Formats: sequence, C-alpha cells, structure tokens
Amino acid sequence: MTSLEPAPSTGPADFSDLRACFINCTLKPSPERSHTQGLMDVAAAIMRKQGVAVDQFRAVDFDIAPGVYPDMREDVMGGGQASDAWPDLAPRVLDVDILVVGTPIWLGEKSSVATRLVERLYAHSGETNDRGQYRFYGRTAGVVVTGNEDGVKHIAMNLLYSLQHIGYAIPPNADAGWIGPAGPGPSYLDEGSGGPENEFTQRNTTFMTWNLMHMAAWLKGAGGFPAGGNSREAWDAGERFDHPNPEYR
Repeated sequence: MTSLEPAPSTGPADFSDLRACFINCTLKPSPERSHTQGLMDVAAAIMRKQGVAVDQFRAVDFDIAPGVYPDMREDVMGGGQASDAWPDLAPRVLDVDILVVGTPIWLGEKSSVATRLVERLYAHSGETNDRGQYRFYGRTAGVVVTGNEDGVKHIAMNLLYSLQHIGYAIPPNADAGWIGPAGPGPSYLDEGSGGPENEFTQRNTTFMTWNLMHMAAWLKGAGGFPAGGNSREAWDAGERFDHPNPEYR
C-alpha cells in the first residue's frame, strides 16, 4: 500500500485585504468587563496579526429596536419604533468579509441580545447582491460562546444554522467556547479560572479564526460564491435551473 503524503498547504499567505466584524452580544454595556469579549479578543488578535482589518462593538451599547425589517423606524407592521440604531450599524456588518458573533450562556441559551442581532440580520435576508444571490453570499461567519453552564454546542448549532440560513458560508470548526464548572463559579477572565490557559479552547479558537480567514480569502479571490442555480432574481423571473417540471413526471 502506498503511503499518502500530506498535501502541501495551498492557503493564501496574505489576508490583508479582508475585513472582519466581531459583535459581542453580552448583556453588559461598556465598559463593564465581558468574559465573552475576552475570548473574542483572542480571535481578533490573530486576525489583526495577519493583517485583517477588525471592527468590534457590543450590540447592547446601541438602541437596536426589535423586529425583522432593516429600519424599524419606518411604518411597518402597523407602526414604527421611535428610534433604531440598526440602520447606522448595518454597514459595519454588511460590508465585511467575516462576521464573528459572541454570546454568553443564560439558562443554556444564547443571550436575548444575540437573538435580536439574528433577527436584524434576517431583515436583510431578502436583499440580493450584484449576481442576484442573497445578500450574505460570499461571506463567512463563526461563533464564540462563554459561560458557567452547559450550552456551548447547543448555542453554536443554533447560531451557525441561522447564519448559514441567511447566506453565510460556514467553514470547518467555526465555533469556539469556554465553560467553567456548572453553577456559580469563576468565569473566563476571572483569576484562577483556567480559561485563557485551556488548551481545548485555545485550539478551537485558533482553528476557527484561521478557517474563517482561509474561506473568506478563497471566496473573495473567486469574486464571491459561485453563481449558478442560486440567483433569487433569476428564480423570480421564471428560471428553474434544471428543476424537473412536475407537469411532465
């Protein structure tokens, strides 16, 4: 039997044309210490070292109205909200190559702030790019979770599903997290928690970050996600991309 030699790396060496946005969905407004931010900062530091332009903000610091429309100040669903920070924040999210969503665990679930963020991202899911594809095609996303109870994988499944459903590409190992002992106890950044030194968390965070950069660079180098059988605009115009005609079964 012939032994298989490992394939040489074909990943791009330069990520300096990429942009990333890290959105922390902690319940704590700035400048309170956020353990989720502590772990997100690890991934952000790796990206910055590779030349990626990184933007970060806490969603709770802004008056993001609830709803599933791009601007909830407009007269939708019977009435508009008095204020909505999302229209001003949206370009910071919509115009980047990589999105990383961070959330703490509360009762085994993502934070309410994370739920609101997903709803506002969903508000743009019907928009299209210059290929007629959904708006988020050609962009990658990952998830960071911290807490003192079980729920990292459950939350990652929920958020990554939501993100791919609206069009984000999800690379391998696209989530990272840390949990302390069940119940009250030290959080990620607390002295003696072991969080920053945990090899499992270090490895997953590092792999997630590099895989996000690799996939984002591939997609950007290709000019976006391949066009073919996935144009919403063409579908609405009557194109069916080889889907069998049910009238001729």
